[in-house]
Amino acid sequence: MKKYITKTILLNEGTTEEKRRQIRQYFHCSWEIDEQLYTAISEEETFYQRADPLRHPIIFYIGHTAVFYINKLILAKIISQRVNPEFESMFAVGVDEMSWDDLNEANYNWPPLSEVMAYRSQVRSFVDNLISELDLSLPIKWNSPFWIFMMGIEHQRIHLETSSMLIRQLPLEKLQDNGLGEICTLDHDPVSNTMINITGRTVKLGKTDDGTLYGWDNEYGDHEYKVDNFRAAKYLVSNHEFMQFIQFGGYQTQKWWTDEGWSWRQYTKAEHPRFWLQKDGKWFLRLMIHVISLPWSWPVEINYLEAKAFCNWKAAELNLPVRLPTEEEWYILYDDHVKQDQPWWDEAPGNINLEHFHSPCPVDMFKFDGFYDIIGNVWQWTETPINGFTGFKVHPFYDDFSTPTFDGRHNLIKGGSWISTGNEAIRDSRYAFRRHFFQHAGFRYVISDQKLPEFTDIYEDDQEITPYCELDYGEDKLKLGNFSQNLVKLCEPFVKGKAQILNIGCSTGRCSFELAK
Repeated sequence: MKKYITKTILLNEGTTEEKRRQIRQYFHCSWEIDEQLYTAISEEETFYQRADPLRHPIIFYIGHTAVFYINKLILAKIISQRVNPEFESMFAVGVDEMSWDDLNEANYNWPPLSEVMAYRSQVRSFVDNLISELDLSLPIKWNSPFWIFMMGIEHQRIHLETSSMLIRQLPLEKLQDNGLGEICTLDHDPVSNTMINITGRTVKLGKTDDGTLYGWDNEYGDHEYKVDNFRAAKYLVSNHEFMQFIQFGGYQTQKWWTDEGWSWRQYTKAEHPRFWLQKDGKWFLRLMIHVISLPWSWPVEINYLEAKAFCNWKAAELNLPVRLPTEEEWYILYDDHVKQDQPWWDEAPGNINLEHFHSPCPVDMFKFDGFYDIIGNVWQWTETPINGFTGFKVHPFYDDFSTPTFDGRHNLIKGGSWISTGNEAIRDSRYAFRRHFFQHAGFRYVISDQKLPEFTDIYEDDQEITPYCELDYGEDKLKLGNFSQNLVKLCEPFVKGKAQILNIGCSTGRCSFELAK
């Protein structure tokens, strides 16, 4: 079985030719593992089937990871010629996980799989030539052309996770072994969770511009927060431990759920975790391309809403303030117990980086001092909605990577899963998903009296933006009509047929939207 390169690249050391060779190898490895993942799909028609009604079909993601390179290279003015303009528009933009009851029923005229794969081959060759020939200087930073190549590679690594989760939701009879690796076959006797005392301290987060590794925009800036003493669970919550919540009527008891969580539960009619199956009185677990007897010692895989409901139930059972950890509390566990970051491992210390299993494994297998699974196995939901650190700035060539998630509805997941590679498996990675979304994610709980900080929307509270929101979208208190609508009506007599109009100073966009009609 082929061993893939899974560690992200050091960007500030070595010779330029060594670095060019490493990045070229990393690029091709990322491409190959991406394509190998999709060999799990046995019939072409399945590529056009929506595994999740809130996401595109798989065919989109096969095209998307390729067009990403071209679109970013065009945006960065590294190239000026497109490979396939139609594809580079069609496959450009994915969909954020919408509200579960806000289905996107848009139809797309997706091209045949053979054409998409031929396009991928073109792009692979094109990018390979660029990596081989473009001028390279070290260190590689935000403004380097080679940062764009790393952006494309790490973006492709993200979709290993999200696409593997989509494949997990496809009909099993449409799938086959893709040869990526072996699933875990172990199921230990379930362990009893215990709580370990943690001394709080001030946590400082945020990368600097002279860092060693590639990073997404939300990893940079400055953040400082004082964490009180708390207690943390020794293990991730296992299927066995979560079953207690189910047996006590957890999915039927509204008081354990947030309003958002109960609305989701009522809409989906969920009675147990999404990937648990029951047949003839026995429980089974759906993996990506397998169904196995439910391993009670493995971590439960659920969304934030379910994890939060469990914590609320557990808090009542123990009469203690049980909740999910914050991002800062997770970093205390990481910094106290994980000895090295991913690029410097001899071997992954947890079930991560595709180095051990191609599935979760028992929660008592990978020990970090007194804890288990500080990293790896499954991602860990936190209480923290993602936001930018102080000094946050978007990368000019990927300005919508993070900012659409700064809405208080996307919670951070930490620690990585068995399939997390590249940037996803480093200490500073910050990924977040909607709270109802499924990822290879479970949770650990903590006990703490510390009050959670309130989420602050950096846009809704921005004094430079709010007056324009009011002007563009607020109530017409003076009964004069909307300014932008009135302005566009004045323009209409001068525009005949199709026209191109440049709206300078569009602010919060109402005039642009009216013009676009």
